[in-house]
Amino acid sequence: MFTVRAYAQADANAWDALVERSRNGNFLHRRSYMDYHADRFVDQSLMVERNGEAVAVFPANIQDNEVTSHGGLTYAGLITTHALRAESTLAVFEQMGNHYRTLGVEQVIYKAVPHVFHAYPAEEDLYALHRLGARLKRRDISSVISLRESFHFTQGRRHSVDKARKAGIRLQVGADLTAFHALLSEVLRKHDVQPTHNLSELRLLRDRFPQQIVLHEAHIGDDLLAGVLVYDFGRVVHTQYMAVSEKGRQLDALSLLLAELIGSTYAEKLYFTFGISSEQEGRVLNGGLIAQKEYFGARAVVHDFYEWVL
Repeated sequence: MFTVRAYAQADANAWDALVERSRNGNFLHRRSYMDYHADRFVDQSLMVERNGEAVAVFPANIQDNEVTSHGGLTYAGLITTHALRAESTLAVFEQMGNHYRTLGVEQVIYKAVPHVFHAYPAEEDLYALHRLGARLKRRDISSVISLRESFHFTQGRRHSVDKARKAGIRLQVGADLTAFHALLSEVLRKHDVQPTHNLSELRLLRDRFPQQIVLHEAHIGDDLLAGVLVYDFGRVVHTQYMAVSEKGRQLDALSLLLAELIGSTYAEKLYFTFGISSEQEGRVLNGGLIAQKEYFGARAVVHDFYEWVL
């Protein structure tokens, strides 16, 4: 018999242990990552247990009469172990719905974990949402390289990489986030946006996950030309942030850095993901941005958001 109850702070260790052995969770779903911005969100997460042992968790927050899984994460949904099968997942979703109804919740925005981030197939949740009448509310498009399969850089991208190599650019792992965050902020400011994480938040998260959050840089002398902040999920590597200076753009420093990460540093991983290139909840495609990723051989995976009316 599976039971659903509200998460409490005392559950943090059990929660993190569950994420570690889950089919579709990663360090984004650990409380030590989620809770860095706990002051911005009213937590409404759930524990799913069988005989007192956690078998799934549901990262979520509440605002007004709406629950989201989770407002501070790119994707979440029900993070499950092998203990949950198809029929038991249906039953758990029914219990989740009943739990939230008692709190006056009217709908759940469900941000499913894209399949490339699964360690083992885990899409029982999508079937449960279909059975419950949930509708697809939003679809973002992301770009992914399947590193174990055949993929190719375009001729233009190979030329850019060769050009950067001849310029004498030095690649290294960055120890200090300050210069990179300043460059990132400068680049994004041109588009009237800011980094999701401020500098102190990035430092905090890297201190908590030093093996998983890694900064890679391209330099000439003391000049930072380009940087890529990588989230290493084990099977999958994700470029959380990328930035290049004007001089770095002229020298194609970012192309060289990405080519090294894809072809050497992380070549033994399964997937290399660049993140989304859609805007306005997926209704607008940034064609220039996605093309840059496709030039490296990346192709599309979608990030789906469902609206589950209770």
